[in-house]
Amino acid sequence: MSSSHDVVVVGGGPGGYAAALYGTAAGLDVAVVEKQKLGGTCLHVGCIPAKELLETASVYRTVAHADQFGITSGSPSVDMGAAQARKQKIVDQLHKGVGKLLEGRKVTVLDGWGSLGPDRSVTVSGGESGDATLTAEHVILATGSAPRTLPGFEVDGKQVLTSDELLSITELPARAAIIGGGAIGLEFASLLADLGSEVTVLEALPRILLGADDDVVKMLTRAFKKRKIEIRTGVSVSGCRSTADGVELDIEGDEPLAVDAVVVCVGRRPYTDGLGLDAAGVETDDEGYVVVDEYCQTTTPGVYAVGDVVRTPQLAHVAFAEAIMVVKHLLGESPAPIDYGNVPWAIYCHPEVAFVGHTEASAQEAGFEVATSVHRFMGNGRAMIVGETDGLVKVIAESDGDGTGGRILGVHMVGPWVTEQLGQGYLAVNWEATVPEVAEFIQPHPTMSELFGESVLSLTGRALH
Repeated sequence: MSSSHDVVVVGGGPGGYAAALYGTAAGLDVAVVEKQKLGGTCLHVGCIPAKELLETASVYRTVAHADQFGITSGSPSVDMGAAQARKQKIVDQLHKGVGKLLEGRKVTVLDGWGSLGPDRSVTVSGGESGDATLTAEHVILATGSAPRTLPGFEVDGKQVLTSDELLSITELPARAAIIGGGAIGLEFASLLADLGSEVTVLEALPRILLGADDDVVKMLTRAFKKRKIEIRTGVSVSGCRSTADGVELDIEGDEPLAVDAVVVCVGRRPYTDGLGLDAAGVETDDEGYVVVDEYCQTTTPGVYAVGDVVRTPQLAHVAFAEAIMVVKHLLGESPAPIDYGNVPWAIYCHPEVAFVGHTEASAQEAGFEVATSVHRFMGNGRAMIVGETDGLVKVIAESDGDGTGGRILGVHMVGPWVTEQLGQGYLAVNWEATVPEVAEFIQPHPTMSELFGESVLSLTGRALH
């Protein structure tokens, strides 16, 4: 079988299906090649299942403290089988929805492994669609990523797990070690601790959560400590072994750590296995990422790459944005390159973290004279009503020289529902709005979002509260 298309997309995750949907909306004939499941990592072993289980943890936490609201409910218990069933139902519904969207847009979807050939050809094999050769004016590589592992940690899905295995557990470990203090590791630490596990986070770097402002990290660390989550930074692990009681983890220069499960959360590697990049002349860097320019063009004319296979933030919404930019570019519409320094970040641990743009330290390092404003949720009416007052909002602005703020450079938050509140800060940073401009906007009361408004207003030199 052979066929010709305007665009062939290899990979059906967020970057791949977004390129297909946006491309067909622009009138292009698009084919998608996917061997596993449409929706990719995000839908099946990433964003969606992780957040669903974190919501289970949130419900458990709420019920456990229901007496504070005058509700007598008794001590809750966790049925992980039921939680996993609900998670899978949501994943399956969304998976079906992606398929229907592609079908409705008349995207050709082939089940099989895609391999890049000469002259923008893609061979398809090993799937239900049978062997095929596709040719196109443009090819978009969107094959995603896989969890990184560590030497000395043999993943068995029971005692040593990656994010893939943890999201399907039906029994909670009594003691868990999380290796990695980034977004994924902190979300899993929060999830397990809420559901009753004793959790230790081990991070090789001097601090957790790179990219977030120091004040946010300090607040999150205190909140985790109150929940008895131990965070150990600057530590190096060298391996682990099974024992009669579970797993013993070797930590350089320290005593071994005894746990029941080890979760390796040290990032994800680009998944380019069998993609035929070398033969097609597509360059990769020393870690296997596909090399692209500011428009996600590879070193082979007509071939683009988006999402986790390129060295950009491994976020589903970044893959969406890259897919849209690529389609615009191949149509000759001259889109603006993505400003990766100002993409929104959302971490769904408890308390949540969300941020965009410069931290105070990075703004100073970039040569800005900085003015900052910090407001805490402890005085926010809505936060007090819902019983979640740990957290803060920090606005980093370019100083006008008198302590007041000019252009807003960054917004960093930790606290209740901040992942849903970052929109104002994201728009302010990316539209290069100034403090006086944003301070004019009215915040509804009582809401969590008032804290952002208060923080900006105080940078005018006239705080309200």
